[in-house]
Amino acid sequence: MLISLVMIGVIALIVTGAMRLGLRTVSTGEKKIDHLEMTRASFTIIDSQIQSQTPLSYEENGEKKYYFQGDKGFLQLATNYSIWGGQKGYVLVRYKVTSDETGKQFLSVSENIIGMSGNRESRLFSGVDAIRFEYFFKDPTEEKGRWVDTWTDKATIPEKVKLHLLYGGNDTSMIIPMRTAALSQTTSSKARDKQKKPVKTGK
Repeated sequence: MLISLVMIGVIALIVTGAMRLGLRTVSTGEKKIDHLEMTRASFTIIDSQIQSQTPLSYEENGEKKYYFQGDKGFLQLATNYSIWGGQKGYVLVRYKVTSDETGKQFLSVSENIIGMSGNRESRLFSGVDAIRFEYFFKDPTEEKGRWVDTWTDKATIPEKVKLHLLYGGNDTSMIIPMRTAALSQTTSSKARDKQKKPVKTGK
């Protein structure tokens, strides 16, 4: 009788351990699925917004400036693709590489209709070791272009943007083309207010 009770106890311990292991496995699997879905959705959003970039300009102190700005940790552009949708007008979107409390990085994204107040914020990607942007620069006098960390050319915008996501030393990069006309064909108009109300250029 004593032996039977011991065996039942051992079996119960084995079953309990197996159940706990199974639950942990399911939980880990669900977290991986959630992470993959967020990564896929984030790629789709940033790809759509950058490809829909529009070369809007404004004037400041008599100088024409484009909304586009970019360095390795920050990207700003005007686009006709809103994350939240349902809004009319071009939006100004800003991506900023940010670190969470664990040291992992994500993209903080904010968006507002150009010329109007009201800002909406969200985040893209999560748990990334490092995120950075690069921009393709091609001098008209050169045959080949090159990737740069910071966009300093005031007369043009890059043909494409490269987004790097580093996971454990593995670099997953994504090249996103900008479907816009050359800025040499664009015109600008004066900003009407401090919000730098835009003028559609190029097309």
